[in-house]
Amino acid sequence: MKNPIGLLAAFLGGAIVGGALGVLFAPESGEETRKKIVDALEKRGVKLSKAEMDDLVDEIKSQVSPEQK
Repeated sequence: MKNPIGLLAAFLGGAIVGGALGVLFAPESGEETRKKIVDALEKRGVKLSKAEMDDLVDEIKSQVSPEQK
């Protein structure tokens, strides 16, 4: 291993993205899912407004399945 810190960062980044995708595609309503995300972020000291949360969800969706032209 040449760069264990980079490997750890990549692993953690993948875990975060995977967790976010799992929550987004869970069989619950969007409102329930957004509430769970907000609650999880607030436990970690991150506060988001509804508009910021919607922007975050849109950004994740666009990275997961980019719009086809």
